[in-house]
Amino acid sequence: MKIDINCDVGEGVTNEHLLMPYISSCNIACGGHFGDEKTIDNTLQLAIKNNVKIGAHPSFPDKNNFGRKVMYISNSELQKSIQNQMDLFLDRLDKTDARLHHIKPHGALYNLIAIDKIAAENFMAAIKIYMRDVFLYVPYSSEIETIALRNNIKIKYEAFADRNYTDDLKLVSRIEEKAIIKKPKEVYNHIYSMLCKGKVNTISGSQKEIKTDTFCIHGDHKNALKILEFLTEEFAKNGIKIG
Repeated sequence: MKIDINCDVGEGVTNEHLLMPYISSCNIACGGHFGDEKTIDNTLQLAIKNNVKIGAHPSFPDKNNFGRKVMYISNSELQKSIQNQMDLFLDRLDKTDARLHHIKPHGALYNLIAIDKIAAENFMAAIKIYMRDVFLYVPYSSEIETIALRNNIKIKYEAFADRNYTDDLKLVSRIEEKAIIKKPKEVYNHIYSMLCKGKVNTISGSQKEIKTDTFCIHGDHKNALKILEFLTEEFAKNGIKIG
């Protein structure tokens, strides 16, 4: 069995060189919440060196809040920003021999288009021109999933390995004490339930159905490297390969 582990990178933590050997796909910040030509180029080279699938990670244009707060800007402003981010990223990618594998929205934008149909439609309008032979990473049972499928966009269901879920399959808010799963063993158990049982253990103790194709470990998680090292070792024991 193979499992895809993705990581948000190019976000100023400068630990990509440590994380890349343990992951199979990455989401590179492209100027919205973080990033510029230099950070994109450096991260692309690390991904290519480690044979990691490359994804763009557009967000609300809000570096002050790291893209983690909803911005109340017009649909046209948001579309223009997302397309500017994608154009910058693809310009840098074109200077390599690699190709774009996927797009994954970041932070507050990701969470908003999961639950808001109008926001999801606006996001789709912005990215559709980039989606030929490219996957969109989406949460299961979300508005953006429905709209992507309606537009014949290829999707991969993403779940968060280091975040707890509510009973309605939303991420527990980061302001809550138990939002983030910190211990490597607990992250492993969280993934294993979703991977092998198709169930996620929620913060209330319930189990809810979920579909998963890829699991995210946040690159700015303080234990990201320890978690990835532990996952690699434990998955190998169970005949599961990250790839």
